[in-house]
Amino acid sequence: MKRVILAAIAVLSLGSPAYALDQTTYQQQQTSPSPAQRQQPDEAQLQEHGHYRNVNGNSVHSPAHTQTGQAPAGATAKCGDGSFSFSLNHRGTCSHHGGVVSWF
Repeated sequence: MKRVILAAIAVLSLGSPAYALDQTTYQQQQTSPSPAQRQQPDEAQLQEHGHYRNVNGNSVHSPAHTQTGQAPAGATAKCGDGSFSFSLNHRGTCSHHGGVVSWF
């Protein structure tokens, strides 16, 4: 029994695939630009001008259509209804806009 426990501790201390995945996710989150560093959209190009607070408490521009149909600065995804999302997290992005068609 002691050998099994010691082997399990050794595997955990060396790093399991789940830990490696969590560490990679953590590192990616740490290297992505902060909300202040992201380029803000030009309001003159957008048809909608709302904002919301995300789960982290940051103010984020709500999904919006553009005058030209081209992706505006700061867009992170294109939604199914043709609007562009400025979401800082994948979860819930374009949830009321037909889902994510593509990520930028």
